[in-house]
Amino acid sequence: MDQPIISALVLGIIEGLTEFLPVSSTAHVLLAGHFLGFNSPGNTFAVLIQLGAILAILLVYAQKLISIALTIPTSAESRRFVLVILAGFLPAAIIGALAHDFIKTVLFETPILICVMLIVGGFILLAVDRMKLEPKYHDVMEYPLSLAIKIGFCQCVAMIPGTSRSGATIVGALLLGADKRSAAEFSFFLAMPTMVGAFTLDLVKNRDLLTFDDGALIAVGFVASFVTAIFVVRSLLNFVSSRGYAPFAYWRIIVGAIGLVALLAGA
Repeated sequence: MDQPIISALVLGIIEGLTEFLPVSSTAHVLLAGHFLGFNSPGNTFAVLIQLGAILAILLVYAQKLISIALTIPTSAESRRFVLVILAGFLPAAIIGALAHDFIKTVLFETPILICVMLIVGGFILLAVDRMKLEPKYHDVMEYPLSLAIKIGFCQCVAMIPGTSRSGATIVGALLLGADKRSAAEFSFFLAMPTMVGAFTLDLVKNRDLLTFDDGALIAVGFVASFVTAIFVVRSLLNFVSSRGYAPFAYWRIIVGAIGLVALLAGA
């Protein structure tokens, strides 16, 4: 098997395993790609294989999503929930579109920044996990519109690679009164429009840079991401309900520190 194919497979597995964990999948994919010598035009690979993870969450939540879609005409709760998700998505849609080129050409090209953000985010996640918070919201279907918008702005912080989209939304939700399980679940739902939007924008912006070989590598990463993400989505909610987010915080700090040392050593 060719080295690029192996690298694409490894990176796809990493993407699927980390996309919905508060550890920054982008950081893991970009750092792993850097050390594997894997090059992608405009770092498009890291964004496009996220579609595999999105399809995984759509599959896991298919029954609930279909139920919501079918009851929109008759259920005020379903209509409000769709509005809440779209409101949470709006800040990232606007800021992401405006800052896309800067994010991709500057922030994505700075491995040291990624490592630093992994470490900083790890300490923040650890501190929040240890706080004695009194949650007011336990069901994502009952999140108020104002809460969703605030979490949406928290998600925008994750445009800095290494921060973690799920980490930013979960920390924001916890500090704003959500319990640990519903914070993770809301992050799942918010990921759907956010990642589809990022995928579409990146594909349009970089379509002229992609070749047939790039498409083959993306397909390999996509499938690997899809399969591994299914496992994570099905197990994460129960894990965080019983163990919290501290294990992910320690993982971020360790990976960031190792990456930083390797980069400074010239690896």
